[in-house]
This record gives sequence, C-alpha cells and structure tokens, in this order.
Amino acid sequence: MGMATKYISRVADENGHIHWSDEENSVWQELITRQLKCVENKACDEYKLGSKLLNLPHDRIPQLAEVSKVLKETTGWQCEPVPALIGFGAFFKLLSEKKFPVATFIRSREEFDYLQEPDVFHEIFGHCPLLTNKSFADYTEAYGKMGLNATKEQRVFLARLYWFTVEFGLLDTPEGIKVYGGGILSSPSETIHATESEIVEREKLNILDVLRTPYRIDVMQPIYYMLNKVSDLDDLRKFEVADIMELVEQAQALGLHPAKFPAKEINNVS
Repeated sequence: MGMATKYISRVADENGHIHWSDEENSVWQELITRQLKCVENKACDEYKLGSKLLNLPHDRIPQLAEVSKVLKETTGWQCEPVPALIGFGAFFKLLSEKKFPVATFIRSREEFDYLQEPDVFHEIFGHCPLLTNKSFADYTEAYGKMGLNATKEQRVFLARLYWFTVEFGLLDTPEGIKVYGGGILSSPSETIHATESEIVEREKLNILDVLRTPYRIDVMQPIYYMLNKVSDLDDLRKFEVADIMELVEQAQALGLHPAKFPAKEINNVS
C-alpha cells in the first residue's frame, strides 16, 4: 500500500498453475516445517481444525486451486492471485466478494524470518486455515464491505481493525493465550513474543480502542487485543457499516492513543 517492493508475483499458466522453482519449494518446506512446530501449542483450535482441512503440502508450495477447493466447500471463499502489493480499494473489493488476495511470490532466504510484504506463505499458512471457519470468513467478508465505501481517511482507521484482528489477534482461552492472527501465526518470533512476553500488553478487544491504536509493521507488536473465541468475531460483524463509521468518527475526534513504540527515524512509508 504505497510501499516499494522488490518482489514480483509469479504469473500462472493458462491452467492457473504456477511453476515454482525447486528453491522456492524448498523455502516453503523449511518455513512450514519450522512454523508448524512453533504454533503447535500456541495456535487456537479453530486454526488447527482449518489446518487439518487444508492439509497443506510440506514439500512444495500449494497451488491456489487446491486451497480454494477446500475453502469453497467450507465457507464459499477462494484464493485470488494478486501482484506483490495491491491498493486498499482492490483489497476491500476482493474481500467483499469472498476472495482472499494471495501474492504469488515467496520470500527470499535473506528475509526468511520477517518480511514486510505478505507472501504466499504468510497468506496461505497464516490466514487460509481460519478462512474455513464461518465466523472468521463472515467477519472478513463484512470487513471488505465496510471498506468499500469508506473515504481514504476512514480506511486508515479501518486498517487498524484488520491489523489487530485478522493479522495480530489473540484469544484469551481457558487453556491460556492462543493465536488466531495470521501475522503472528506465520512468524516464529512474533508467535513467542505475543504469547509469552511479559512486557507485552494484552487488552480485551474494544473497537473504539483498536481504531485509536497506532501500529508499525516493522517492529514486534507492543500491544495485542484479545477475544475469547473466534466466534466472538460474529459480534463485531453485527455492527452495521454505519455503526463502524460512527466509531471511526469518534476515533478521529478523540485522536490516537500515544504510540507504544519508538518513532521511526525516517518515515517514508505511506
């Protein structure tokens, strides 16, 4: 969203098939093997169930059609191949049509642990298992509809709602802190940080607070918001678009909470 990227998405052939290289498949294999171990006791049950349903290959990058087949059968969703970065408008439109944008490139070894652009591993491993869950899928679709008619200013506030739920959401469960956010689930260091760190703040999710909380994409998160279970997203989804926009207006009037992270030296990220 306004950032430069050095990655180029791969283009599928006429059958929708992407020919990944051995090196790309081997990066996937190392990422998925490592991350499955990491999230074993940290991922929420809803994610684990979705992961079983998707049954992702370990030795190669899955084709989007394979993932879409399961999503269609469970929630009516599908994966949509996109360039490395897409604008907010296209993003909201796709979600509102039950199409999950997947950038068809995989990170390089230099950025094995963390990259700022979401790649095919982040999107498929991090998000797609939960898209088999009706509550999560319905919420993601509703979110797309919220953003469709929002102004540029309102979209900046809405981005925070997505960030603190779909990307960095936690659950406060009887079995302890569990993760449902794809940004955490696809990162080993963030998985441990989010669930175990004692300096992190974990707050009960309140939409107005979330809309007022600044974030940076290039640091470990200092604050996370928690639901009790993924189906709590149904309560958020029941807010009409007008209600959410009213909250956005309140957030605009109240202003942002003070940032809990250091300011960036040079801010060239739009």
